[in-house]
Amino acid sequence: MKNCIIASSSTIHGSGPLEYLFDSLEELYTNTEEILFIPYARPGGISHDEYTIGVNNIFKKIGKRIMGVHMFEDPIEAIKNANGIYTGGGNTFLLVHQLYKNNVITTLKEKIESGAPYLGTSAGSNICGLTMQTTNDMPIVYPPSFMTLGILPFNINAHYIDPDPTSTHKGETRETRIKEFHKLNTQPVVGLREGSWLRVKESTITLEGELDARIFEQNKAPYEIETGKTLSQLH
Repeated sequence: MKNCIIASSSTIHGSGPLEYLFDSLEELYTNTEEILFIPYARPGGISHDEYTIGVNNIFKKIGKRIMGVHMFEDPIEAIKNANGIYTGGGNTFLLVHQLYKNNVITTLKEKIESGAPYLGTSAGSNICGLTMQTTNDMPIVYPPSFMTLGILPFNINAHYIDPDPTSTHKGETRETRIKEFHKLNTQPVVGLREGSWLRVKESTITLEGELDARIFEQNKAPYEIETGKTLSQLH
């Protein structure tokens, strides 16, 4: 019964926050006017209140109202009672740490699997994979586990960037990092480029947006999946 949009980023070049997704978000949240926002990732270290106010101003443009989960005395009950959920970007280590600290990771997984419409962007998308181990973020805090929601049967690498053969930067590429991951881990990794997202409806996972996705599987050469194609077979 899953009903999700799992996006690489909230913002793309030349567009305001979430604007490139507005049509899809109106469809996703058709049956709810109030969305529960999970601000735990705190991009740039902003407060939960600052983050929630900013997101509320964005969602006003499509006639929706945002309530931050931190505004409720019982976050577990807040998630259970939510008609729609959005987890924003920021630091994935901090997000996962807070989900475990507040004992909501199981409740959130169950709520999404029951069919509640869910939007994840950046860190909020990373947590939809089997683990958070393919995030690009710095480990600013130590979560009790790298296990995440498992809404997808693979891992996400949000903001995926292709190697640039003209670059003078000699550090590891994103592709190199994912290859390192596959020396010790078996699950596939989907490199989501900016402006791309996964549309999850029940057991069907479809790549949306203008760009292809880069797929990494252990002991295989990386390959591309075209937008509009399904990733449901990937596990």
